[in-house]
Amino acid sequence: MDAPVVVITGASSGIGEATARLLAAQGARLVLGARRADRLAALAAELGGDVRTLATDVRSRADVAALVDLAVTAFGRLDVVVANAGAAHVGPLDEQPVEAWDEMIDVNLRGVLHAVAAALPVFRAQSAGHLISIVSTSGLRIVPDQVVYAATKNAVRTLCEGLRQEAGPHLRVTAISPGFTATEFVDAVPDPTRRREYREQMDRIAMPPDAIARAVAYAMAQPPTVDVGEIVVRPTAQN
Repeated sequence: MDAPVVVITGASSGIGEATARLLAAQGARLVLGARRADRLAALAAELGGDVRTLATDVRSRADVAALVDLAVTAFGRLDVVVANAGAAHVGPLDEQPVEAWDEMIDVNLRGVLHAVAAALPVFRAQSAGHLISIVSTSGLRIVPDQVVYAATKNAVRTLCEGLRQEAGPHLRVTAISPGFTATEFVDAVPDPTRRREYREQMDRIAMPPDAIARAVAYAMAQPPTVDVGEIVVRPTAQN
């Protein structure tokens, strides 16, 4: 794919930032969205080249639509959307506020739906396009403390498979499930003891975010008639 135009949500840190760095190095034209506009601006300045940024809260359909519109306006097309923005709240169900569940549903599931709603008409008009969703191995191996998070990620996995079947021969859909990755995930753990345990585990076994960035690049690099439906990437030490 020559200089693809790629929208990335949640691009200000972690997997989104690593993906932006890798794709920029490969010559992609990027449109980066995240809530932290200052970090996006700093990243864009560092990357140089064809990079646009827009403060984006994926819970807002209008924000995501504006991000897609920016890609089309700036570069004339849209090749790939990497739906990466995510929210994770860890802890037993009876200790989590309902507001935490709402945020995970709104960011992890509704945010991807907003990306589909914005990008699908563009992809249809082009007869080409690729949706890549960052899911999680938490949905493959259900464990305590991550129940609602896993449920939202499995909902996205179902969405991706359904969209793949509906998409027809010109659109591609990929779900990438990272295992334990060194991101800001642990910072959202409210209980200090659990947060320390997660951080110690992260320091022992977690993958760098660019492991997932390489999976994104691999899925993108396949011929237009090849659809990589799902990729699972785990640290070798993870059960």
